[in-house]
Amino acid sequence: MKRIVNRTEYCVGCGLCRINCIVEHSRSKHIIKAFRDENPRPEEAIKVLNRGAQAMAIQCQHCTTPYCISTCISGALQKEADGFVVHHPEKCVGCYSCVLACPFGSIRIREHEKKIFKCDLCRHRKKPACVEGCPNRALIQEENEKKEKET
Repeated sequence: MKRIVNRTEYCVGCGLCRINCIVEHSRSKHIIKAFRDENPRPEEAIKVLNRGAQAMAIQCQHCTTPYCISTCISGALQKEADGFVVHHPEKCVGCYSCVLACPFGSIRIREHEKKIFKCDLCRHRKKPACVEGCPNRALIQEENEKKEKET
């Protein structure tokens, strides 16, 4: 399974990963329209933490043993055969137990719907938008060889 690896030594906290995520998950796929015209504006499934000179992007790690799935009371989160942890919003009841269970803090609350959303690793693309748009290659996509190791 492919995963996004954060290389903190290269991250400057510019937030272009967030912008690319918003545009990719917008209806228009156009940066100006996504930010100015779409209502509600698409939300990013990636957070950028800045601590002084240190910065790091955080997104769903699609864990080998996802705690979010075991706490989901409605079955809205499921692990697919290919290793992706997928969210089915139509099943989500907005209990937010998955938000509390995620050790990375990468599951977000979509305020206007009172449901959660998370990184889908841009499964419909060859490379995730955040990885492709990172100018410093602080985010890279790698194949995870260690299938038995828990994340």
